[in-house]
Formats: sequence, C-alpha cells, structure tokens
Amino acid sequence: MKELVPGNLKSQRIKPFPYLSFAREEWRSLRNNTPLTLTSKDLEEIKGINERISLLEVEEIFLPLSRLINIYYRSARELYASRKEFLGTVHEKIPFIIGIAGSVAVGKSTIARLLKTLISAWPESPKVDLIPTDGFIYPNRILEERNLMNRKGFPESYNLHELIRFLFALKSGSKGIKVPVYSHLKYDIVPGEFHEIADPDILLLEGLNVLQTKSSSSKNEPEFFVSDFFDFSIYIDALEADIKRWYIERFKVLMKTAFRDKESYFHKYSYLSENQAVEIAGRIWDEINAVNLVENIEPTKNHAHLILEKLHDHSLGKVYMRKI
Repeated sequence: MKELVPGNLKSQRIKPFPYLSFAREEWRSLRNNTPLTLTSKDLEEIKGINERISLLEVEEIFLPLSRLINIYYRSARELYASRKEFLGTVHEKIPFIIGIAGSVAVGKSTIARLLKTLISAWPESPKVDLIPTDGFIYPNRILEERNLMNRKGFPESYNLHELIRFLFALKSGSKGIKVPVYSHLKYDIVPGEFHEIADPDILLLEGLNVLQTKSSSSKNEPEFFVSDFFDFSIYIDALEADIKRWYIERFKVLMKTAFRDKESYFHKYSYLSENQAVEIAGRIWDEINAVNLVENIEPTKNHAHLILEKLHDHSLGKVYMRKI
C-alpha cells in the first residue's frame, strides 16, 4: 500500500489526493475470507463485448471490493438506525446507492453487472437493482431539435432534472419509481416502456457523467448533483489510447452482429469493410467520445471513493482508495 502525497503526484499516471494506492498483489490480500460465489458460466453471461475478466481477477480485485462496499453498507445501515433512534420516528427503507463512472467502452456495464451479482450473494441477501443513466438521455427528437445528436452522452444530452428527481425520490423512500428504458438497438428512448424500481436495498447507477459536479440547476432551485446521493462511488480508468482501441474493436464486433439487425440505428454500418470500420469508428471516437472523456468524464474521477485502473489488455492493475 502506498500513500499518495503532494511530492510524488507528478510521477503518478492517476493523480488523486488524498488516496491510498494498492498494487494488485496488495489489494488481493484484503479479500480476507470473502467467498467466491461466481462460476465461469456466470462470468461469461456477465461479460460485455471484448471484455476479458477472469475468475482470478474476480478473486483478486472484485472480492476485496465487494468486502469494502459491504463495510460501507453496514455502516450506513447502522447510521440510519441510530438516526431513527435519535428522532424517535420510523422512516422508510433508504436504498444504498453506488455510482459507477467512466468512459464509453471502458467496461462500466460489465463491472456493474459483476458487482450486482457479487453483492446479491452477501450473507444479508440484499435486493439489488442496476440502472444505467441511458434512460435519462433526452429522446432523439429533442436532441435533434436542440442540435445535440452528436453530443449524445455529453452532460447537456441528459435530462438531469429528471435524474435528480428520481434519486431524490429514491432516497426519500418512495416506492414504485419508474425509469425510462433506452434501446441501444434503436439508439433512443423506448416510448411507453419503463423499468420499475422494486424497493431495492442497494442500487447501482452506472453512467458516463454520474460524478459530474458542474452547475445544472436554475437560479430559482436548490442545486443538487447526482453524486450527492451516492453512498459509494467507483471510477473505471484507463489510458485514452487503450479505450479508443477497445472502442474500435467493439465497433467491429457490433458491425457483424447487432448492426446487421434492420431495426438497428447503425444498420448502415453493417456491411463496411474492416478498414472502413476502423476509419469510421476512429473518427467517431476522436470527434465525439474523446472530447467527452477529456472535457467532462475524466476530470470527475477524483470525486470517486475508489478508482480502478485498467491496463492495455483490459486487466486491472492498481486500485486507488480514498482515505477513510
């Protein structure tokens, strides 16, 4: 374990302070006796396109992480109970919310699904839900009206007012909350379809800009940020050159699979040559995703409780944990 201090920040690829830095060998020792409840088959069903998470990585990285989150979760439960005792009142169950942030193609969704599976197997048997923030992107018709189709995924493409309202209701103990459904096939919100939040003990919220702290409220309303509602947060980090390569690799796989569906928004790309696919995916990355990463996503990583550093082959290297 290495403590990051101002004198050595310049030598670090990630420059968080105050964070503790763990080499993989150090981090895996923190697993303690946390059991592995996942099988190889389970892991295959969880993994996204071109993801290379192994059971060994689950044991060395994600079981210690699951143990750490469990410590935060139990502490939050104790605090809620103490507060109820202090007030002498009965409150609704308040979900514990975990935020997961990072770039397009960095593996957020796979890690979110993996954590959902591991957390569900805790001795407490918590009810766990997973919500991507895609459901809060404005419908394409609104993005087109505002000339934002090429800014999809940028902060201004999200209905942040509705996202904050959703989190406020969730933390207020409201029941039967519904979230719009986003179709990656049609690249748009599905009219009339909703995911109903089923009174979870723990909710994972996964998205590009969930750690964003730029002002977005009107002058006449109190200002809230998505991260204000988090009990624990994770940022998935990697070098931009690696993420770009992963994005292009994923694009080539989708070109031969999902894009072949005539209902796909990207069906026009389904019969490109490999050279054409590399050129177009690279341009999309450079003109859209890289800009969003540099301007909006990466600057938020030091707001996370934990940073997971991915290496060039998708494996996880160092872990950075904010001091407790």
